[in-house]
Amino acid sequence: MKAVRIHGRGGPEHLVYEDIPQPQPGPGEVLVRVYAAGVIAPELTWDETYVTSKGVSRPLPIPGHDVTGVVEAVGAGVSEPNVGTAVYGLTAFDRDGSAAEYMLALPDELTQKPLLLDYVQAAAVPLTALTVWQALFEHGSLMAGQKLLIHGAAGGVGVFAVQLAHWTGAYVIGTSSERNENFLYDLGVNEVIDYTRIRFEDAIQEVDMVLDMVGGDTLDRSWQVLKKGGVLISVANPPSVEEAKAHGVRSVWFIVEPNRLQLHQIGELIDAGKIRPVIDTVFPLSQARQAYEQGAKGHTRGKIVLRVKD
Repeated sequence: MKAVRIHGRGGPEHLVYEDIPQPQPGPGEVLVRVYAAGVIAPELTWDETYVTSKGVSRPLPIPGHDVTGVVEAVGAGVSEPNVGTAVYGLTAFDRDGSAAEYMLALPDELTQKPLLLDYVQAAAVPLTALTVWQALFEHGSLMAGQKLLIHGAAGGVGVFAVQLAHWTGAYVIGTSSERNENFLYDLGVNEVIDYTRIRFEDAIQEVDMVLDMVGGDTLDRSWQVLKKGGVLISVANPPSVEEAKAHGVRSVWFIVEPNRLQLHQIGELIDAGKIRPVIDTVFPLSQARQAYEQGAKGHTRGKIVLRVKD
């Protein structure tokens, strides 16, 4: 089968499109015929990409953990999903990923693909939507009427953050450049702050939650806009525990985890027309290097996706 493998630590220049043996499902595993895969640009720098959960080095790993496709075969002990089911999911980061014609997954990483989405659209959902779901509801306990500031609101994670927060009934503020203003209002944001012209801390105060996808100086300046008892959640860099205590707020940093039930709930919202994926660019699998190069530049609007099967 065709696959993309990483031939050395670093950037996209180490990605090679090549022929490798097709995997076969062992007990408790599912073989997925991959139709499309989401691009997670930072994963080329993650330790989890190169080392298993038991600390064993992984030579020539396959990137990509957003997957959508059809179940081709199942191993012993797997009762669902059934062979022939159209699925989508997020798989663990320390195993080979979805930038391949076939991949292995675990049953609890997959659920039925939303009916309203084609395979390319579905590949733009799992990691980004699950990240937001876990940030807002598990770690942040977001409720209707609360005020939320989203940094990087037009990015792959940000577009789901805007939509899910709007669906919850929160007042949503997003930082972005001017070119994304109308786009974000269409997604449901209440207020857009153009970070190229305005320092967000000069424009807003007393927010209940900050969701940060940018890190660095943006994260450091976010403490001052939170109200007492608020929460700063970052998926970019670990926030300072000392700063959180000094400002009387909580800080959270986490790594998204596969979750079949949450992904099923997200799919129901998609099929009900409440939220939708946003795709920046689609590349064929053979151009994975270019896809990851584009992702590494940042400032995408939504998700970059690899089309694996036509």
